[in-house]
Amino acid sequence: MTMVIEAQGAGRQLTVGAATEVGRRYAANFDVLHAAELQRRPGLCAVVADGMGASEGSRTAGRMAVDVFTAAVQQHRGPVDPTPLFAAVADAQRRVRAAGQELRELTGCTLTALVADATGAWVTQIGDSRVYRLRGGLLELLTVDHTAAWLGAVHGWYPADSPQAAAARYQLHRFIGHPQLPEPDVLSVTMFPGDVYCLCTDGIAEQVPYQFMERTLGSGASPDVMASTLVTASLEAGGRDNATAVVVKVC
Repeated sequence: MTMVIEAQGAGRQLTVGAATEVGRRYAANFDVLHAAELQRRPGLCAVVADGMGASEGSRTAGRMAVDVFTAAVQQHRGPVDPTPLFAAVADAQRRVRAAGQELRELTGCTLTALVADATGAWVTQIGDSRVYRLRGGLLELLTVDHTAAWLGAVHGWYPADSPQAAAARYQLHRFIGHPQLPEPDVLSVTMFPGDVYCLCTDGIAEQVPYQFMERTLGSGASPDVMASTLVTASLEAGGRDNATAVVVKVC
């Protein structure tokens, strides 16, 4: 699946491309992506979600979380700021938790979004999907993984490439559907001409090397080509997970 849209946001022209790939491990794709212009005013809403596991709970959580979040953003009438973004995630938390109680199984997902309107741009992050930004040739990770693996790497509990770190990747302490209904991280980003943003699930982040991502996002290709290149690279690296990328180029 690929898609291309043109949008306005943060006073800039935005070109958006997206791609997703089921990979070789799972029979179905439990990632969910959304990229669309804002309906009530110029702007963009881009979201990726990654279901936890390979069950109906995974499928339900990802689809529900994205639908609830995007509906809230589209219905919001004022300038985008942290308040409606926190409220949208809180609503998604309640809805996914209720669905999990009916399904009686793990029902959870990550959610990572970039929302821009004429007043600015905001990243919303919960879980271990990511947002990267390429600016001036430097690829930066703007988000933090809400996992035990991230804490372990930061605090030196074990080597980043150790079996302990690999196991800790699956220990999320914040996600949509968590019993304690945790809040997301919400951060403001200033968009400059030439910036390239990439939202991706861990099927990209864990399989595509940093240097390859840096070269791809700096290639000058169209966002849909860059997104497709990244998901193809995840397949070539083994395709051990669903892989989804949304690339936003700022003009």
